[in-house]
Amino acid sequence: MRDEAAAATPPVLEASGVAKRFGAVTALSDAALTIRAGEVVALMGANGAGKSTFVKILTGALRRDGGTIRLHGRDGTLASPAAARAAGIVPVYQEPALIPDLDVAQNLRLGDTPVEPFLHWVRELGVEGLRLDETAGRLPLATLRILDLARAIAAEPDVLMLDEMTAALPTDLVERVLRVVREQADAGRAVIYISHRFTEIAELCDRAVVLRDGATVGDLRIEPGVEDRVVEMMLGAALTPGARGARARAAAPTGTPRLRVAGLGAGTALEDVSFDLHAGEVLGMVALEGQGQDELFDVLAGFRPAARGRLEIDGRPASFRHPADAIAAGLTYVPGDRAEALLSERSVRENIALPLVARPRRWGPIAMRREAERVDAAIARMQIDTRAMGEVRRLSGGNQQKVTIGRWLAAGVETLLLFDPTRGIDVRTKRQIYELVRELAGQGAAVLYFTSELEEVRLACDRAVVMFKGRVVEILDAADASDARLMRSAYGLAPEEADA
Repeated sequence: MRDEAAAATPPVLEASGVAKRFGAVTALSDAALTIRAGEVVALMGANGAGKSTFVKILTGALRRDGGTIRLHGRDGTLASPAAARAAGIVPVYQEPALIPDLDVAQNLRLGDTPVEPFLHWVRELGVEGLRLDETAGRLPLATLRILDLARAIAAEPDVLMLDEMTAALPTDLVERVLRVVREQADAGRAVIYISHRFTEIAELCDRAVVLRDGATVGDLRIEPGVEDRVVEMMLGAALTPGARGARARAAAPTGTPRLRVAGLGAGTALEDVSFDLHAGEVLGMVALEGQGQDELFDVLAGFRPAARGRLEIDGRPASFRHPADAIAAGLTYVPGDRAEALLSERSVRENIALPLVARPRRWGPIAMRREAERVDAAIARMQIDTRAMGEVRRLSGGNQQKVTIGRWLAAGVETLLLFDPTRGIDVRTKRQIYELVRELAGQGAAVLYFTSELEEVRLACDRAVVMFKGRVVEILDAADASDARLMRSAYGLAPEEADA
């Protein structure tokens, strides 16, 4: 719905004054949203602003405590996700919805999804050669996200809700998703789109509805210059000068590297990777989906052995048979999937304290006071929202990510392996993570930082490594890492070939 005249059409979905409380925690106090057929509306806000809670209420997964919801002008109270789907509201949540122990066909039958339309949309979204008898848990995260979207579109919803749909996707699949979603809107569907990527919002969306602290604080047309206004609404304050400026050129690293990777290979995806990571350096890494970056981090974190090549830690050969070996050597890992790192039903404190008690240095009582001091310091430094201290699963995605990083702050960091640490994270939390990474480097830590957002190379890193087909194809200074240059290398193109 790009033209103003279409705005006169009746709303498909209207929500106003929506409220939700979890005990003493108010997740929503006054959330509102209106969307019409043919519109793509961005739902934006900092992590913890209430976006996911709002979506779960709109899709029947949670009951609201107050407010009104109307669907096609009638009462839109939905008792369950099944009722929402029957009413024409279909979501795609942040985490894959397929049951990992079942194959694709079994998952489709569970959701009563028609096979042929599903396979059509899978192909349209860029995934070829999908086998219906493939176990869902063996598929890459990016593929699972595409399957979730294809399943949702095959249901022919009136309202399609996408929560961080592109956060785990490589650039080529992102382009496919944006095109297909826009086509869905042009065909008359209403789309609610949650994303922290302003470039996608500008390309795809008609309006942005902004939440802060559980309330709707803005409803803006997407137009040039709207980005700063949205960020100010999200943060409740004006942007600080230079907040999004790129880092200055870093001095060339010298001395013995903290981590040396030489000719490393594993399986068929990781062929021949070499680079040095120095103390005090943040080394960015960029690659499209399936170029060996997952296998590289698995080797460095001790989840799988290297088949060839060598690792050196501070000039000494190293090999890992278990993640505990990597941790003992000073390599600590924060995975892209927060669920892999957290004990979801344990408290914030227990999650952060885990490395402190997992391998005590000596037998005897645990130094509880010192442990508490370290945990408190990590919570304060990461600005973790502790209102839901009982279970970490009740935290927003951004606060959960802060916990995964905060535990290594409490335990001490020598070499930090970050795999897409800001995936699905709001602007404010992203900035906190950038500042923390730079602070750790300033204190002498070495950081290997894989990112799917190219801008982060210039915002947080000193140098960048680009991988293609399991090999390093370019290492460059972050000041030279334009989006165009990074993408050319990530696609295996030399600059002159790409310009030709």
